[in-house]
Amino acid sequence: MITMAFNIVLVEPEIPQNTGNIARTCAATGSRLHLVEPLGFTIDDKKLKRAGLDYWHLLDITYYKDLNEFFAKNPGNHYFFTTKAPRHYAQVTYKDGDYLIFGKETKGLPEELLKEHPEQCVRLPMISDARSLNLSNSVCVGVYEALRQTNFAGLQEEGHLTRFDW
Repeated sequence: MITMAFNIVLVEPEIPQNTGNIARTCAATGSRLHLVEPLGFTIDDKKLKRAGLDYWHLLDITYYKDLNEFFAKNPGNHYFFTTKAPRHYAQVTYKDGDYLIFGKETKGLPEELLKEHPEQCVRLPMISDARSLNLSNSVCVGVYEALRQTNFAGLQEEGHLTRFDW
């Protein structure tokens, strides 16, 4: 069995429920979660734990004091998800180990960072009057596109119904 692993990076996440939902997505997909401080909550926050349910033991999570530390420790392909990108997320070819980077709920990623990496910026298409999608939904869309492109390697693709005797 081939196991792929994508890296989900949250830069200064603010809402514990979003991070908990993202942690659950990472656990269920075998993706690694990277949290860049400052966080808008404490790691022992009940809302964070509740959103992640009982998946915390499946999670590979790393914390960083800031973006400089994150980039120093994680070279590789970085894709910056932003509403300001000229192309969409499905126009990228994702590979094992790529980093999908998302900003804080209220401001997104720093514009200076986006200007430094214009070719790595991608967006999720939406109507012009919508400001943005929910962070946990955006992460889910991004990671599942990366997984789709890699044929869901290492993931169980089929489910089975329980047999019922009527």
